[in-house]
Amino acid sequence: MADLFSSALSGMNAAQIGMATTEHNIANSATPGFTRQQIVVAQYAGQQDGSGFVGQGVNVSGVKRMYDQNLTTQVRLEQSQSSYLSSYSTALQEINNVVSDATAGAAPAMQSFFAAANGLANNPGSTAARQTFLSSAQFAVNSFQTIDQRMTDVATGLNNQITTSVKAVNSYAQQIATLNISIKQATINGHGQQPNDLLDQRDQLVSQLNQEIKATVQQQSDGSLNVYVGSGQPLVLNDRAMQLQAVQSTSQPGKLEIAYLNQGTSLPVQQNSLQGGNLGAYLNFRDQSLEPARNALGLVAMGLADSINQQNRLGQDAQGKMGGDLFNLASPVVDKNSKNHSSSGAPTVTISNVSALTSSDYQLKYNSVADGYTLTRLSDNTSINYRSLPQTVDGMTITAPATVAAGDSFLIRPVSNGARDLTLLTNDSNRIAAAAPMIGSAALANTGTGKISSGTVNAPPPPDANLQAPVSITFTSASTFDISGTGTGNPTGLTYPTASGSISYNGWTVQITGTPAAGDVFNVTTNSNASGDNRNALLMASMQTKNIMQNGTATFQGLYGQLVSDVGTKTHELTVTSTAQDSMLAQTVASQQAVSGVNLDEEAANLMRYQNAYQAAAKAMQMAQSMFAALIAIKT
Repeated sequence: MADLFSSALSGMNAAQIGMATTEHNIANSATPGFTRQQIVVAQYAGQQDGSGFVGQGVNVSGVKRMYDQNLTTQVRLEQSQSSYLSSYSTALQEINNVVSDATAGAAPAMQSFFAAANGLANNPGSTAARQTFLSSAQFAVNSFQTIDQRMTDVATGLNNQITTSVKAVNSYAQQIATLNISIKQATINGHGQQPNDLLDQRDQLVSQLNQEIKATVQQQSDGSLNVYVGSGQPLVLNDRAMQLQAVQSTSQPGKLEIAYLNQGTSLPVQQNSLQGGNLGAYLNFRDQSLEPARNALGLVAMGLADSINQQNRLGQDAQGKMGGDLFNLASPVVDKNSKNHSSSGAPTVTISNVSALTSSDYQLKYNSVADGYTLTRLSDNTSINYRSLPQTVDGMTITAPATVAAGDSFLIRPVSNGARDLTLLTNDSNRIAAAAPMIGSAALANTGTGKISSGTVNAPPPPDANLQAPVSITFTSASTFDISGTGTGNPTGLTYPTASGSISYNGWTVQITGTPAAGDVFNVTTNSNASGDNRNALLMASMQTKNIMQNGTATFQGLYGQLVSDVGTKTHELTVTSTAQDSMLAQTVASQQAVSGVNLDEEAANLMRYQNAYQAAAKAMQMAQSMFAALIAIKT
């Protein structure tokens, strides 16, 4: 009779625990990170009597999580990558919007500027055309500065986002370490039974951590988790949480880098090892997209301004003077590494050839007296060793610092401020040198059919010192001539180049066509009446289509178009990839939830099943009680 009571009671207890577990599942069906729980039951061993082994009821040995470690790990990896792509795509979209703007972007500003240059070439004496040229130049300057300022704002915002992300990582690490302690203690107190809800909370924290940075975990035999980030740096070891730090870069002021703090010691971390999650996206976006885009913008701005300056210096302005610079160009930025020897100076860097500049930054490191310097172009990690400085490379000349110590390094950014520091130097339209400073003319007494062109000024280097000095070309026959004038050397008996008709001296070139007669004279003199002369304006306007940049392989607008294309292509790629990754994450989460998620219909069915089991066990208890009462009645 006692067997009936104990068996029925065990059934009632099992059903009651099952209903409680089911109700717990239902109550937490919307709780993030909750894993469905299920009771683990087994029959008690039967008791032998004369009829065989009679069952003793059911035993609830525990409550288990419906958990798949492989699926959980996969969800974490997918979540980290999804957060990375989403954050990177969102950040890059801001840059794409500003550089590709059809109204406020640099491309329409440059188009407007060269349209104004053509207008000036068509009407060089017009004050209105000159003023339009200056207004368009200022519009171009404003456009470059606006885009650069937007990029600077994004960089400032990134510093805040990096700091916030690091704080979140440290917070999650501390909470995971605290839960490690609680889980270990609960497991001991429960005699090996796992605290399912605490495990869910810890897994949820690990999932949230992976949204900030890619992390790997190792399950320990005592129930704790060890968490690692980067290239294997431990973030959580048992009950101890380490920390990340957002610190100022030693090589570039104003730039944040991530360091690893362990027992009060801050250790540098290889930045490109911090992959995945929001933090990885912020670092990679800044280093791989934002800074290169700002440099590319600066390169275009400096190339345009320098080329126009050079051409204007070769012309003659409305006041009859040689032209000067119209734009102010940015100076290269040289940053000393904060770990350099305290008495060390910094190298001097000047721009020697804008056409040869690249959009890369450079690292200059001093090795020793014997080994000299190593210059590394950071865009492709190409290194060149120099025994001594100065050296000219990629359009810049680097001069050694006055004092330097072995191991000192410097970050050279030739074009980083090219757009920010671009300014227009004048609002006086008379300073635009639309005319050429010299002009060719034929003597009235000439008898041949020879004609001389107005002439053009040869391209830079700077104007010849004798550019405006009077020069006479005197033909001694139809095929020979003499030259006289300052800076020419006054040669005689020169052969007339009938094929091209080109004659070049003092930084200018003229063409003589036709057939000169002996005694004919052609003069090249200062352009004294140049109000209608458009020769230099035409050359400035023609720069729109000339391959001036990147060693004569790209136009200004082509180079800017490459920037827009690179940013746009990367943005599109990330958008597509991010959408695909979100879909993959959803599928993986669905697979995980098929195992671990709460199905309310299933739980409702379980409630009914446990209710029926409880009622049946209670009925058995009632029957056992009735039988026991009958036996008592018989004995009395």
